[in-house]
Amino acid sequence: MEIIWYHPTFDEQAWINGLQRRLPQANVRRWQPGDNAPADYALVRSPPPEMLQGRRDLQAVFAIGAGVDDILLQLQRYPDMLAPGVPLFRLEDTGMSLQMQEYAVHTVLRWFRRFDDYQLQQQQALWQHLPGYQRDSFTIGILGAGVLGASVAASLRPWGFPLRCWSRSAKAIAGVASFHGAEQLHDFLADSRVLINLLPATPETAGIINRDLLQKLPDGAFVLNLARGAHLVEEDLLAALDEGKIKAAALDVFQREPLTEDHPFWSHPRVAITPHNAAVTLPEEAMDYIAGAIRQLVAGGEPKGRVDLTRGY
Repeated sequence: MEIIWYHPTFDEQAWINGLQRRLPQANVRRWQPGDNAPADYALVRSPPPEMLQGRRDLQAVFAIGAGVDDILLQLQRYPDMLAPGVPLFRLEDTGMSLQMQEYAVHTVLRWFRRFDDYQLQQQQALWQHLPGYQRDSFTIGILGAGVLGASVAASLRPWGFPLRCWSRSAKAIAGVASFHGAEQLHDFLADSRVLINLLPATPETAGIINRDLLQKLPDGAFVLNLARGAHLVEEDLLAALDEGKIKAAALDVFQREPLTEDHPFWSHPRVAITPHNAAVTLPEEAMDYIAGAIRQLVAGGEPKGRVDLTRGY
């Protein structure tokens, strides 16, 4: 079994050694330009098109990450990059769900307990008690009801907040009110005091968090973007913050990364920023999944995480 690996920043030797331990029957090598030798499986992040082009022998491609937008963008530019019928798999839950849960719970509780307001008061040396929010009206709305959306909803359920989710097609999550399709988006937004974005990155979802959507939220709502920068129209969010329509935002992803030094998000008192690290790929967990998935494929099975190329997730 031949496996080719490519990632622009990860520790090459750690991954090759780790995969070799898990799949001793395989020969794992880092792909280099000009390497056209046979390969049964490819493990990639932002692969150069020539890495995969013309490979009719590939049994599957694994994206080293939860998102596959980098590969889908390449496929738009180079439709022949993947041979017809070659399945693409993403890391569905390899420690990322827990990280997303931590981020979401921390941020929601910070807003609910008004710790953001107290932090601003501290900067003014102001000692003042603030009235609390009512839990039963502090509704959390989650855009996206996939693996990560369902996981974040489950982590928030014990705190007693009303929970709702919205997705393109109908999904059912225990203890969560479900909305789907364009016709139900308005109703979903109307009572969502906190909007958490965990949508997949597709052409249909690009720019979905725009002025029109933000205006449908309750006055003084909060926005947490954990998915992709392309989902958010940054100028519209800034305007909504300055108008007071949106009270605060926490952002982990941006249209351009790294965020430019002169971007107004840096200095906005109601914006919290993290450098796209809400959920990072954990190598050991990721290699466990990939090795197990390859064993399933060899045995004729169908691993979880297969991407529908027409939908983009």
